[in-house]
Amino acid sequence: MKQNTHPKYEAIVFNDLASDTKFLTRSTATSKKTIEWEDGNTYPIIDVEISSESHPFYTGKQRIMDSAGRVERFNARFAGFGKK
Repeated sequence: MKQNTHPKYEAIVFNDLASDTKFLTRSTATSKKTIEWEDGNTYPIIDVEISSESHPFYTGKQRIMDSAGRVERFNARFAGFGKK
């Protein structure tokens, strides 16, 4: 296998801006910003707008769309479209 072709896979902190939650994981992503973590070590930090901590699918706060009502309204609106 060729040497020095793969990016470094290192520990990094992701900061969820929506819920202000930080979690330590491993990634090939890099950042010049750093943060001192609970274990006393300094890690790069990446700000993300949404993660599993704030996404409605994972938090259980998702909205159910009324797709049947939308289809019926669409059909009623365009029922005569294209007919002479």
